[in-house]
Amino acid sequence: MQPATRGGYWGWIDMNEPVPTDGRLQQFQAAARERGWEPHESPKEANITYAFFELYRRLPLAERQARSMVYALLREPIVYEEHETIAGQVFQACPGAGDPFLRGGAGDERWRDFCANSVAARVVAEQLPEHALYGRHFSDGAAPGHIGWDWRMVLELGLEGVLERYRRALDEAADDRSREFYRCAIIALEGAIAFAERLAEGAAPELQPRCEKVPVQPAETFREAVQAFWTQYLAVMFENPYGGNGPGLMDRFLWPYLDRDLQAGRITLDQARDVVRELFIKLDERISPHDGWVEAICVGGRRADGAGAENPLSSLMIETIMELNQTHPSVYVRLRDDAPEEFRRLACEYLVRGGNRGQIYADDRVIEALVAAGHDVEDAREWMAGGCMEVSSQGRNCDFNFTFVHNTARTLEAVLFGGVLPQIGERVAPLECDLRGYGTFEELLAAYERELKRELELVFARLDIYFEAYARYRPHFLISSLVHDCLERGRALNDGGARYADFCGSGLAIPNVADSLIALKYALYDEAFCTAGEMLDALRANFEGYEPLRARLQALPKYGQAHPEADALADRVLGVFADSCNAHVTPQGGRVRPLILGFVWAVQMGLQTGALPDGRRAGEPLAQGLSPQSGSATCGLSAAINSVTSLDLRRIGGGASTMWDLDPSWASVEVVESLVKTFSAQGGHIFQGNTSDVERLVEAREHPERHRALMVRVGGYSARFVQLSAELQEDIIRRRRYAD
Repeated sequence: MQPATRGGYWGWIDMNEPVPTDGRLQQFQAAARERGWEPHESPKEANITYAFFELYRRLPLAERQARSMVYALLREPIVYEEHETIAGQVFQACPGAGDPFLRGGAGDERWRDFCANSVAARVVAEQLPEHALYGRHFSDGAAPGHIGWDWRMVLELGLEGVLERYRRALDEAADDRSREFYRCAIIALEGAIAFAERLAEGAAPELQPRCEKVPVQPAETFREAVQAFWTQYLAVMFENPYGGNGPGLMDRFLWPYLDRDLQAGRITLDQARDVVRELFIKLDERISPHDGWVEAICVGGRRADGAGAENPLSSLMIETIMELNQTHPSVYVRLRDDAPEEFRRLACEYLVRGGNRGQIYADDRVIEALVAAGHDVEDAREWMAGGCMEVSSQGRNCDFNFTFVHNTARTLEAVLFGGVLPQIGERVAPLECDLRGYGTFEELLAAYERELKRELELVFARLDIYFEAYARYRPHFLISSLVHDCLERGRALNDGGARYADFCGSGLAIPNVADSLIALKYALYDEAFCTAGEMLDALRANFEGYEPLRARLQALPKYGQAHPEADALADRVLGVFADSCNAHVTPQGGRVRPLILGFVWAVQMGLQTGALPDGRRAGEPLAQGLSPQSGSATCGLSAAINSVTSLDLRRIGGGASTMWDLDPSWASVEVVESLVKTFSAQGGHIFQGNTSDVERLVEAREHPERHRALMVRVGGYSARFVQLSAELQEDIIRRRRYAD
């Protein structure tokens, strides 16, 4: 979908999209769109590779890492834009902009012994050979990111103030390991200051005084605070170029500066709105073509002291993203139980009229889940969403905050077929019998639970190895300097420095497993209208020639129908996943916080999964998060919400996502407001969905040139519909549209 020429990139931008009415911003946004969609390249990987293996090859490893990153940062091109009032731009998510400390870079084989993923993969192969089958057919490796750092420190102290703290800590360090960390953090902070000074030198003359001050010194005004955020953001994201890292609690971090300016008459709210517009345009520009590169802002919710955090800037940010037809940044709403009615209504208007970009969190439910996961309540109230929806306390978690996804439906396949995946005919699990060997439903369910736990234990053992490799081979000292409690502990964020050394990962297809298990319970044991052998034959045949059996299976009770037995079984399956996660202790004393989301995996892993006993055919999409499978929610939206909220979500410390696509002719703001209130009051976590006409989606699939600006909610992120794969488009078109 991305032509190679400049004109081709521009051709995918809808020139009729709404733009700000301010003349300067009109010109700025039009130019930013063109720049953002042009092909870009970065010298970062080449520069780090040269510095690491040539310039600093004789230094100790940690210092080589710190100095090589700074060397590249100070040579990265900075683009300055006509009409800008927030200075500077660095493009990301483009060739050459990766992280050699994670995956190697510049095609240089020398990285094999110095990049975290390569080293960890070899250790896994040597120390955990039983993982090989799992990794090949389920998931492998690890991934960092999906967190935010406490850049409020930069606003309040300036980079010089943070640097001074580390210099004092170095003077008082009690051991060599702490001294090494402090020295490298100082190198990184000095590099960030040099980057800021370099950015200031190239800024327009009228912007130079502000850029020379911040972020090196503390911010005093709103415009200074925004520039301070932006400059440090470019530097930290350069070091940590991972989808899911993002600004986080931007409204509460910036509001004190805007509040003072408003009271002093230095700025009006309309002028502040233009600043936010420009900031959002710049955030989108640097990663424009990459809809799945989610950088999230969370607005509203509770402050650390329990009071409400909503402020005029919270509302202004929601209103701004609603008017800008772009996919970045992702603006998510934290909606506490006692949120002001005006703010609640705006959040629901965003869901209905926000171009399928809205996502609402039941703030108090998420806080409860984080506290249950071991977070202090004050920290839990400072949570943000990393990427699609992954919850963590901002600036306090290591960056393994989303690092695996497990297809629980494939686990069920393995159990039913005696450890063999029928689509590929390969044994993946050491099981003694297939479905025919279980005399009771409880025996079958117990076998499934044992196998799910076994597979997850392999995942956690793998992640422990990767975590230790990440601590050594990609310590990333700049972001660590802005994460609590790295300063106090004298360690980088993945080396025991972060306050919470928690991993997070998702269980996919739990609703499908619940539907399949209850179908097996009725079909084989309670009503006995099918034998185990017949069921296996039907699944192998993808129900071809077994249509009457499939129809009967589809008519059985399902999760999503407010059926007590089906919902209880879903809760039990969810509990096995959650309890397995929560029981594991990470190398630095954290835990594996379970989260539930679907993302593109609902479609991609659905393609890998064979027919299931609930009547689902092979290759069809799996459920999005904890939403009922579309064909299962036959009793309406209220029943479906009742099923979801019957689950014990306090165990899901990383957040539990649901997708509710609504019929636009029915989904008024008033209706959605009532739905969200009920969803939150009953225990739900995350509410999202589409409100687009199915007819328009079909038209866009057939004539993409007419619908280039159409955005849809895929599952945790929003994307331009015409750029999605055919499979994802079909999934979104076929999803159930609730109208009651």
